[in-house]
Amino acid sequence: MTRESRAARALLVTACTFVVVLQPRPASAHLVTTGLGPVYDGISHVFMSPDDLVPIIALSLLAGLNGSAAARSALFALTGAWLVGGILGFVGGAPLLPTASVTASFLLLGTLTAIDRRLSPPVVAGLAVLVGLTHGWLNGVSLAQAQREGIGLAGIASAAFVVVAIASALVVSIRIPWARIAVRVAGSWVAAIGLLMLGWSLRR
Repeated sequence: MTRESRAARALLVTACTFVVVLQPRPASAHLVTTGLGPVYDGISHVFMSPDDLVPIIALSLLAGLNGSAAARSALFALTGAWLVGGILGFVGGAPLLPTASVTASFLLLGTLTAIDRRLSPPVVAGLAVLVGLTHGWLNGVSLAQAQREGIGLAGIASAAFVVVAIASALVVSIRIPWARIAVRVAGSWVAAIGLLMLGWSLRR
């Protein structure tokens, strides 16, 4: 497979992901029920919840732009922190983190991706830990409040692992300058979504 085809595929995957994520859906409970068990419910939750999926994708883009070492560190740091945060939230049962932290993750990750700031692998891993703990905590609290099984966190963490592995690997493989710019544009969209979320929360 040529570099051009890999870059074109990476751009296509990113564009399709954003189209799916931004499709309007009927209002429903935060957690997804598939009928296939708590693990599959957790997996489905990630792909049906833009407030979790978009930061995962944004972190993947940012990690990929900073090279393979940063991508590997983000992969394991995000997954581990998400699982730990989820367990703590599930056991604690009370949301100590404000929901504005979700908006902050959109703004931070989207902005860093858009400006293509060079970051070391430890810094990228640190951002992954912050995102994982924050969103994992909120997921764990939601599971506890809905009286769901905590094993659903394993499905959520597994889905996050797969998304980061695939998306960051595609970005790392990019060698064409215009394709790298396209990734940065995707990051600016994430930041713009964060601004819209912030404006909406202030308006209410």
